[in-house]
Amino acid sequence: MLERYFLNNKKRNFSTALIWIKGGSDVDSVGKKGINKILSSLLTRGCEGFNNFTLSEYIASYGAELNQEVFEDGISISIKSLNEHFSKLFPLLDLIINKPTLLEIEFQKVKKSSIDFLKKDKENPFNICFEKWRRIVYSNHPYAFNTNGNANDVSKITYEDVLLEFKNFKSRDKYLISNNLEINGVNIEKLEKKPSEEKLRNINHDFSPNNRFDFNNNNSNQTVIMVGNQTCSRRSSEYLPLKILESYLSYGMSAALFKLFREKNGITYDLGVYYPVRSGNAPFLVYLSVSNKKALFAFELLSTLWKDLLLNPLIDTEILLAKEKLKGSFLLGNQSLDEILQRKIQLVSYDIPSISEHDLNSKIDEISSLDILKLTNKYFSKPFLSISGNKDICLEISKRWKQNF
Repeated sequence: MLERYFLNNKKRNFSTALIWIKGGSDVDSVGKKGINKILSSLLTRGCEGFNNFTLSEYIASYGAELNQEVFEDGISISIKSLNEHFSKLFPLLDLIINKPTLLEIEFQKVKKSSIDFLKKDKENPFNICFEKWRRIVYSNHPYAFNTNGNANDVSKITYEDVLLEFKNFKSRDKYLISNNLEINGVNIEKLEKKPSEEKLRNINHDFSPNNRFDFNNNNSNQTVIMVGNQTCSRRSSEYLPLKILESYLSYGMSAALFKLFREKNGITYDLGVYYPVRSGNAPFLVYLSVSNKKALFAFELLSTLWKDLLLNPLIDTEILLAKEKLKGSFLLGNQSLDEILQRKIQLVSYDIPSISEHDLNSKIDEISSLDILKLTNKYFSKPFLSISGNKDICLEISKRWKQNF
């Protein structure tokens, strides 16, 4: 049966309901990367009693929103409207999940849109660099692949493939969360919940040095550098220490990356840390973009910072500030109802119990600089490097990187 969760911390004049389906692009089969993205888009393009146009018109007539998104670990489908209209709109979730029309003509539209998006995605050096980075980090693991799939696989996906995937979709664990307690009385068909097999294999951290670098030659005046590694699951006790490290490196104008690259040297277009929530080993990477003229200098600065993280613990003022910024970011994330619901139901699907703000802050306060230093050496002593830029610059950075790491 469908697991239901409710959040009623503040009275609001609008209601949101979100269904999280366990299993996203991580359950895309070999040769069909992108099939769950196509299926997710197709689900919201017609259901029993509504074709694509009438469904859109019905939702728009109430000023409501219907959204869907595919993640590595799950699919999110949500509906949002003013309270007075919600009882009319909420049952659509049941129809979308259980009784979608899945028309072939709509499949062809969604498939074409996916291919067009993937082609456009390849025009961005950042995207190319990231795709190469996670391929060498995760190899053939599901996290190595874009949630949208790849153009070669998507072009071969057939309508029959999607219908077969929907049969698999129906048996996956599903979780419902809403801020509207009244939906408990709405007659929504129960969604069957069956124990699902864990399809993520353990990820190997021991790659040979020759497999830890890749680059893409582009003709622009921009060099993109990404360095990092896979780390831990959101369920791990190592998650919060790594969040503190992320805060130290990238949160605000007091962050180490901002001070080093922008404030002191003014050389980057874009920089930051990517550390998303994942049920498996999450990626942790530092990314930056600079002009070709400054690329080698930027890499030397990054190498110096990286070595410092491996050798020296954060000083008291640094870790205290990083902790306070992290606590502030969690509070900021609690201002949006959509974010709260998405986060809570995702963690429920990961079997992570909820925790009070007080207990969360206490856990953060208990973390020491030595805890973080231990993890930097565990995960980042042999980082993976991906570059998008001029070939000669990439090869020179590769040579220096091999000397340093």
